[in-house]
Amino acid sequence: MHKKLYSLIAVFLFLTATAEGARLKDIASIRGVRENQLIGYGLVVGLKGTGDGKSEFTSKSLARMMDKLGVKLDSPSIESKNVAAVIITAQLPSFAKSGNPLDVSVSSVGDASSLEGGTLLQSPLRAANEQVYAVAQGSILLGSGGKEVFTTAGRIPNGAIIEKDVSSDFSTRKLFRLTLHNPDFTTAARAILTINKELGGQYASAKDSGTIDLIVPNQFEGKGVELLATIESIEINPDMKAKVVVNERTGTVVVGEKVRISKVAISHGNLSVKIKGKSEKDSVEEKITVLDSGVSVGDLVQALNKLGISPKDLITLLQSIKAAGALHGELEIL
Repeated sequence: MHKKLYSLIAVFLFLTATAEGARLKDIASIRGVRENQLIGYGLVVGLKGTGDGKSEFTSKSLARMMDKLGVKLDSPSIESKNVAAVIITAQLPSFAKSGNPLDVSVSSVGDASSLEGGTLLQSPLRAANEQVYAVAQGSILLGSGGKEVFTTAGRIPNGAIIEKDVSSDFSTRKLFRLTLHNPDFTTAARAILTINKELGGQYASAKDSGTIDLIVPNQFEGKGVELLATIESIEINPDMKAKVVVNERTGTVVVGEKVRISKVAISHGNLSVKIKGKSEKDSVEEKITVLDSGVSVGDLVQALNKLGISPKDLITLLQSIKAAGALHGELEIL
């Protein structure tokens, strides 16, 4: 019963362009305005015997830390099951300012079995240029995935403090560069026309299908924030490639709006599919669907679904139509 039910179920998603389009801020990003990754190494203390065992880097790190705190030890290393070495990561937002808090993630790098109840000791966080931008410290909250609790990784909400401003000449820029999330010549051309119309001049131009340069108009000189606020809400109808994405494992088919099918006839078991020319007359068969040439894959999928075709058979038919050269668009199998 369950197998039969599953065979009749398929999820069909049709990606269609809406009249409203999409906001420029949702399809493009501003070059240089992005997050930066931070990373650091530190020690978690206060564990209940669940820390690292005889880990060399943990014991040496603990000894170095005690030395910096003024505690002189005879041994160059200390072994303690209440301590664990961890890697700390965080995302430094654009325009970050000194004193702002950051969430941090903490992950064990030794053989600790759990970080539960642990406290991260003060640890510097560096960017790719090796400069320290934040310092982290605090009590660890363990993460979870469904019913399973991951005891060797956790988070510290607001666990870091930004120590250094992220330098930026944003307000004084003479040119801004926008990067489309999905590069496309048609979308870039539409964006240029719309931006120039909004600003009342020829200020936007395209370097390629994914890059738009925007010269700052005289009225917005020194007002980068106001300029981008003016154009980011502009609505643009983004274009897209004709594409069908199929997940064979789940039976999901995602169909792009612009995918079309030429004249073709397919026989699959007791099912017949015919995409006919406009002038051809319908034929009669036991189990058949007849559609005009140039129909979308969405129309075909809906027609086949009414006949009770299974997701597996649908995927086989789409692959066959593509192999015959009658499916005009990309077919991606996941």
